[in-house]
Amino acid sequence: MKVMVFVKATQDSETGIMPSAQLLTEMGQYNEELVKAGILLAGDGLHPSSKGVRVRFSGTDRTVIKGPFTPAQELVAGYWLWQVNSIEDAIAWVKRCPNPMPGDSEIEIRPIIGEEEFEALMTELKEQEA
Repeated sequence: MKVMVFVKATQDSETGIMPSAQLLTEMGQYNEELVKAGILLAGDGLHPSSKGVRVRFSGTDRTVIKGPFTPAQELVAGYWLWQVNSIEDAIAWVKRCPNPMPGDSEIEIRPIIGEEEFEALMTELKEQEA
């Protein structure tokens, strides 16, 4: 199963405070473990939301909203895309992760809807429409 693993933002990450050299080294080593285990498919850190935009949809209207966005703890500072056997495997890997922020932080794990799940959903929707 594929999962998206989100490193949640903090006030520090949103103000552009970079991680320490030690933390960058620890995260690099952790990422190497993920690669060697065949789990890591992709991953990156993100710039603060002040450098981002959102596009709001309302019917046919589109409105561009420039960052920064709040609250910081609801934002994403980075992500990984992993291939794991189960959500329990993903949890075990996250527990091995160095704390990604200088203070308290959170990492969120979300399963990705697989192709077969999507096809089943589409079939169900077509049956409901018939």
